Amino acid sequence: MSTSPAASTAPFLPLTRPTIDEETIAGVADVLRSGWITSGPKVKELEAKLFDYFGGRPVRVFNSGTCTMEIALRIAGVGPGDEVITTPLSWVATSNVILEVGARPVFVDIDPVTRNIDLEKIEPAITAKTRALLPVDLAGFPVDRDRLYAIARQHKLRVIEDAAQSFGSTWGGRRIGSFGDFVSFSFHPNKNITTIEGGCLVLNDEREAKLAEQYRLQGVVRSGFDGMEVEVVGGKFNLTDVAARVGLGQLPHIDAFNAKRAELVRAYFELLSAPAIAALGLGLPPQDFSGSNWHMFQVVLPDDQLTIKRADVMAQMHASGIGTGVHYPAIHLFAVYRRLGWKEGDFPFAEKVCRNILTLPLFPAMTRDDVRRVVEALVRILEANAKNERHS
Repeated sequence: MSTSPAASTAPFLPLTRPTIDEETIAGVADVLRSGWITSGPKVKELEAKLFDYFGGRPVRVFNSGTCTMEIALRIAGVGPGDEVITTPLSWVATSNVILEVGARPVFVDIDPVTRNIDLEKIEPAITAKTRALLPVDLAGFPVDRDRLYAIARQHKLRVIEDAAQSFGSTWGGRRIGSFGDFVSFSFHPNKNITTIEGGCLVLNDEREAKLAEQYRLQGVVRSGFDGMEVEVVGGKFNLTDVAARVGLGQLPHIDAFNAKRAELVRAYFELLSAPAIAALGLGLPPQDFSGSNWHMFQVVLPDDQLTIKRADVMAQMHASGIGTGVHYPAIHLFAVYRRLGWKEGDFPFAEKVCRNILTLPLFPAMTRDDVRRVVEALVRILEANAKNERHS
């Protein structure tokens, strides 16, 4: 018999909430008044700031962190008949873009500790059709870039880093995006910095950057007052100046935002390390305070020790005034991918994590008391719904 917690009288604590200061809000109003609200000077300014942030690498901004991956695949020449190796534990966009360019995603299982793609399983999955690797930094925890690029070099593969969640993360003391091949970031409102909707792609040289610009806006190349040519089939992926102005206001705060996230995560670890709580069997993420930007704090529920499912836990957390999330269901078990031949049991580590992963609230405006409230509510629910043998 499950016990539902009493409804909370405290304000509802959402899963995440962006922090946007008044100066940025005023700046957006200025852009609106200017009459130039689509792609223009603010987009150019944001790209210049990102160029500096990533150590002088070409950067182009877009209206999502999904099209950035699709465009990287197109620039890399990936298309029909090709294969791209990726992870089944990500937002479905990661593999959808592979299908979008006509290629086939090839999933390999995850490392159950990092929850990122298991790099040891990549090489056995490489075939004559493999053209690229598309790893994901889940929750901002970086994939091992040394091993990743060693594999890519050995097999002459391109790398499209799905770094949607790892803006401000580092590997070996270097910012993700300041090195490597293609690096794609998202600026969705739930990310560490936002442009409302949007993203950016870090590229290798100006040739690739110019091609990215073509793919960004219908393939058009302009010359003079009236010259226009279309050499590739592009899309409508441009970022507006309104969105870019939000990004310009966010970027100077990224270090402070990430530092506050790390502070809150330390509180999570401290509270969850109490012996009585540790005995509940919650799976915790790696305690990486050197490289991760702590985009999310995720636990894995001990389903074999509970009488209720994750959805019930989430419902009871919601009744306690606390938002939670699922990031993510296993991609290969969605209907689209089942029709392509994948099935339950293909990737057991990913499937177990995907069934039980639970994202807890984490954003810079939170306090330590908020973290305590989350932990107390979660522990109360788990204890009330533990299987009888825990109490025997």
